[in-house]
Amino acid sequence: MKLMKTRGQGKENKAINHHPSESKSSGRKTILSIVYIFVGLFALMMGYFAYFLLIKSDDMINSTYNLRHDVLAKRVIRGKIMSADGKVLAETIADNEDNEIRSYPYNDMYAHVVGRVMRGRSGIEEVENITLLTAYSNSTEAMYNDLVGVKNPGNNVISTLNHKLSKVAYNALGDNKGAVVVLEPRTGKILVLVSKPSYDPNDIEQNWEMLSEDSDNESPLLSRASQGLYPPGSTFKIITALAYMRANPNYLDYNYECDGSTEFEGMTISCSNKKVHGNVDLKEAFAKSCNTAFSTIGRDLPIDDLRAISESFFFNKSLPAKISNNPSSFPLKVGESGVKETMQTAIGQGRTLITPLHNAMIAASIANGGVMMKPYAIDRVESARGRVLKGYLPEEAATVMTIKEADYLKGLMRSVVTDGTASRLKELDVKVAGKTGTAEQEEKLSHGWFIGFAPANDPKIAISVIVENKGSGSEYALPIAEKVFAAYFD
Repeated sequence: MKLMKTRGQGKENKAINHHPSESKSSGRKTILSIVYIFVGLFALMMGYFAYFLLIKSDDMINSTYNLRHDVLAKRVIRGKIMSADGKVLAETIADNEDNEIRSYPYNDMYAHVVGRVMRGRSGIEEVENITLLTAYSNSTEAMYNDLVGVKNPGNNVISTLNHKLSKVAYNALGDNKGAVVVLEPRTGKILVLVSKPSYDPNDIEQNWEMLSEDSDNESPLLSRASQGLYPPGSTFKIITALAYMRANPNYLDYNYECDGSTEFEGMTISCSNKKVHGNVDLKEAFAKSCNTAFSTIGRDLPIDDLRAISESFFFNKSLPAKISNNPSSFPLKVGESGVKETMQTAIGQGRTLITPLHNAMIAASIANGGVMMKPYAIDRVESARGRVLKGYLPEEAATVMTIKEADYLKGLMRSVVTDGTASRLKELDVKVAGKTGTAEQEEKLSHGWFIGFAPANDPKIAISVIVENKGSGSEYALPIAEKVFAAYFD
């Protein structure tokens, strides 16, 4: 019997006959895919772990939801917060019934920077919460104290704050609303951070309803020094001058005829009291704070250039400061902002807003040869017996200008004292460089500004002062800075 071969049978046999190497290759690909997936997941896990340790761990540790705080508080007496010159700014004491009370010996002077522990932690009390609730002591001694029910003393936080200068600034500000910030240009250490109106953290429980309600719109809980946003007034002419220098390599040849006012498309910008400054170069225009000269400079500057320089100085960004702050804003944009607004902005009268801390950083960067340092308020951590456990080192935030640019701006700011609006500072024994500012407001008195540094040729401190709703910077902010400079170099 002859067998018949069906059509397509050969194709079926051929299809079934796989080569062994193809199966092995497919298996290897599957295994490699699984390996890559696990390696990727491991890398992601390690990346998150590193992110948590470096970025988020402090937030988690200091979170109010961390139950470890309660455990530590039962075993440790919260440590002290000290000034750099040895004054106790916060400590835990016992009342007549042996109840622990957090005490602030200087009442409202340090409320915004040292902070509080009641009604929500703030300031250094918040940032170093776990540190203050941790005790570094001999293990045997700690064990014995635990057995007999005695609390161990917590670690102390030594701040960068200078009590002598803080007291001078606090008293000089008087009953005015405003702020004073003093920095070390070379390190970024915050020596003074005073804000008024303030509140007494000793009485926070009794006064909380009144403070939080704020029916008088005083905002005493707000740190005006690092969170208050104000028009910069003529202090912004520092940024405008730098933008002009970069756009015009021949800036030393600048020449302008000031008639006391200038007009553009129906808008009039006047110098203070419509004073006629006559023929001025860039140095004279800066020293005399000539609005017509600087608004004209702003008219001719590309908005992109002015915005780029402003943002290089950390406008529109969170400040690189190890303290709670609000970002300053520079709103000008190409296609959205006109020439009129640019002219106003160039003299600090537009929509631009800045904090006193930020303005101090700008002054300090000029004093420091163009290098802006990160401001910080904590110097080190010590055990209750004085052993240094941890120290904080200065950190650069950015190089915002060249040494040549910084030197020229120093000269401009020095001329404000020798020949301009801050001439009363010539009476000091130390040479000061600075810039006054008057931020005008509709239907209100102006905010007065002064920023600067001293000595002009070898700066040790930089300062920013604002006085709200009083008048010109020369009249109201400058005298406060004068007292701080005098106290520091006494």
